[in-house]
Amino acid sequence: ANAILTTGTSSSQTTAGTTTERKTMSGAQIADEKRSKKILVRAISGAGLITVFSSCVYMGHLYVCWIVALSEFLLFRELVKVRYNAYFHTIQDTIPLFRTTQWMWFCLAIFYTYGDFVCEVVQSNPDLHYLLPYTQYLNTLAFSLYSATFVLTIATMQTGHIKFQLNQLCWTIVVLCLTVGQMKYIMHNIFNGLFWFTFPFLLVVVNDIMAYFSGITCGRKFIHRPFIRFSPNKTWEGFIGGAIFTMIAAWYLSRFLAKFPWMTCPVNEFQFLPGVLECENHHVFMMAQSVFPNQVFEVFPRSLVKMIPGIVEICSVRSDGGTLTSVVDAIVTPAPALTRCISGEESHVFHHFELVLKNVYPIQIHALWLGFFASVVAPFGGFLASAIKRAYGIKDFDSLIPGHGGVTDRLDCQFLMALCTWVHYNTFVRMATVSVPKLVYFYNMLTVAEKQRFLEEIVPAARSGGGEGRQHLLKKFQEYALSGTD
Repeated sequence: ANAILTTGTSSSQTTAGTTTERKTMSGAQIADEKRSKKILVRAISGAGLITVFSSCVYMGHLYVCWIVALSEFLLFRELVKVRYNAYFHTIQDTIPLFRTTQWMWFCLAIFYTYGDFVCEVVQSNPDLHYLLPYTQYLNTLAFSLYSATFVLTIATMQTGHIKFQLNQLCWTIVVLCLTVGQMKYIMHNIFNGLFWFTFPFLLVVVNDIMAYFSGITCGRKFIHRPFIRFSPNKTWEGFIGGAIFTMIAAWYLSRFLAKFPWMTCPVNEFQFLPGVLECENHHVFMMAQSVFPNQVFEVFPRSLVKMIPGIVEICSVRSDGGTLTSVVDAIVTPAPALTRCISGEESHVFHHFELVLKNVYPIQIHALWLGFFASVVAPFGGFLASAIKRAYGIKDFDSLIPGHGGVTDRLDCQFLMALCTWVHYNTFVRMATVSVPKLVYFYNMLTVAEKQRFLEEIVPAARSGGGEGRQHLLKKFQEYALSGTD
């Protein structure tokens, strides 16, 4: 009993000592201690998230698709739960099938969105062409699901709550546009090559991390004006610091990832186990000499352009050292020679700036634009999430990830980034969208008469006459192609 009493007394003294210690700490010290614990928890959780992400990328494209699908499920759940919790007293025992109709809209959006992706994969892979008769019914199934969901949504509207239900329907559609709509082409990014999924994802992560640390170390020390009024923790220093580090990371990270076929090779099949990928490397992933168009520098002040490392001033040389005096002289006089400008040389007249980058990957140039977008535009997805949380009086969308909140708190900037990547890839990288498997697919969709006309169009001998041998060969080729023989 004495031992127990002694132990209890010691514990009480220790607790009292700790309490006294904390009372003697200043408010600033307590705030620093809380901040340190918060950073530690965020760092540990972040390391766990990076481990899961890296494991999925290592396992292959199919596993990345699964984690994306799971993320979209959790994103929709967290966002619709915001209004559900806020108006639970209105919904409970009043509006039937409220959650059911919401999830039906989600299933409809997923089915319609990724049905097109599945069709494209089947068309581009000859080994999957046996599924073509089934893929043509996907749009019909999607429309049937839409009709059923639409009818059920209208049928469950209750007198006295119609305005609320319409507002909720609009909220559901907005959530689907933010999540499923903006991430419609993320599966295309994955199968175009894991680079087009991994690289933009990491850019947003780098921007988020560096903006956070730039904000807590330099926030409001140089610029005191608020950055986003409804999100007081966001600062100009964090925004600018995150952008600088993101642009640097974009240049070097893209060069690093371009060396791995696992990242650069596109696929058109579903594999459960990771294997060796081999492909003909796209030219953007091959080291080359890149020349920037001189028109790019014309939109910036000359003094600013001169600060760019490696920039060269190109001048035109006047042979007579004078100016043209008439229109005839302008026509007769040949175009002036262009050479590198020499300071103090009177015959040199500035013509344009030139920037040549040697031993770089073209993808690094593309990476600068993606890094710029990830720094300047994508963060506004996070600002929108902050506005939603402030409007409904919540700190985080969920508590699934310690120190971070919910999935929406971590992926709020990724939606727009994924869409930007797809647009950039199809505009500036993938110039042609036709492949041999797709041509075979479309050829098999033609009628016999259309096939005959197609063959006559692609074989010039059919129109130009040619010799009897070529005509005979064309006839044999057409008979073989029209016979459907494998």
